[in-house]
Amino acid sequence: MPQSGPESPNPNGLTYAQAGVDIDAGNAMVEAIKPLVRTTRRPGADGSIGGFGGLFDLKAAGYTDPILVAANDGVGTKLKVAVETGRHDTIGIDLVAMCVNDLVVQGAEPLFFLDYYATGKLNPEEGALVVQGIVDGCRQAGCALLGGETAEMPGLYAKGDYDLAGFAVGAAERGKLLPRADIAPGDAILGLPSSGVHSNGFSLVRRIVALSGLNWNAIAPFAPDRQLGAALLEPTRIYVRQLLGVLRRTDAIKGLAHITGGGFTENIPRVLPPGTGAHLNLSAIAPPRVFGWLSRVGAIEEAEMLRTFNCGIGMVAIVAASEVDNVTEALIAEGETPVVIGEVVAADGGPRVTTSGRLPL
Repeated sequence: MPQSGPESPNPNGLTYAQAGVDIDAGNAMVEAIKPLVRTTRRPGADGSIGGFGGLFDLKAAGYTDPILVAANDGVGTKLKVAVETGRHDTIGIDLVAMCVNDLVVQGAEPLFFLDYYATGKLNPEEGALVVQGIVDGCRQAGCALLGGETAEMPGLYAKGDYDLAGFAVGAAERGKLLPRADIAPGDAILGLPSSGVHSNGFSLVRRIVALSGLNWNAIAPFAPDRQLGAALLEPTRIYVRQLLGVLRRTDAIKGLAHITGGGFTENIPRVLPPGTGAHLNLSAIAPPRVFGWLSRVGAIEEAEMLRTFNCGIGMVAIVAASEVDNVTEALIAEGETPVVIGEVVAADGGPRVTTSGRLPL
């Protein structure tokens, strides 16, 4: 009997869709998000997607001798809260925030953003909500959503699960990068408030929620007007426009630190020169109520809170003591509410971060 060859289609042959990958659904999602992406246009990028790569014109963005700064990050297990609550419209803001906040602490303006969205089975409506959050984050940061990748990978992700990764590129004129080399003992440390847990420590957060016996639809004990899941999904603050505004108005900021995974203990020393550390007055911090709830239900010691969560401070700025009023005034003009939470100290061989007072949890 003659064998079927390449020119004799097999009526029982498989298709990519039967293997679990729906190219049409992916195309439909791309078409749905194109109008959203166009809203992120900025000088240097037209905000269009669909090509093999995105283009950015540094000259059109106004740079003459730029240094490029790049960062990438994810959202961690906060994604599980989004999946389990069915709330997908803000998690993209977290994704952008985790990347662009890491750019601005180096004195860089975020220019463009790329995302990677991977799932077992693509739901175009759900995916569009995720991208809506990414667009919102890009608009807050003033950067263009230059492109991305949507990957449908059946068998790799459990039903309903997805993962996100973000990639951001920014620029600063040569000589304007942070931290500066003149950070020294006696400099003040200013804290900028967080919106809540942001996007770190959610493996512990989810464990605490399980211990509490509450479901995601229960009223949040720390926010009586909100459901627990929605309150914990409060997106990460994006500090870019405020800090860039201050950096352009004054030369007084010596260093910035984004308080993410590792909390105060790990992040502040990353911008300090050798031989120096930070002494924090914990009583000056006003943590949102969510941190008190997490601490009580999880019986978490203060030291563990400080090295896991932002505890109410999402960003810190280091300035000379003589410039505190100047920088504070500039931050207030940008809509921030800074507070002095400590100072740079000498730290030869000892802990890089020391504390006094207690967190008012």
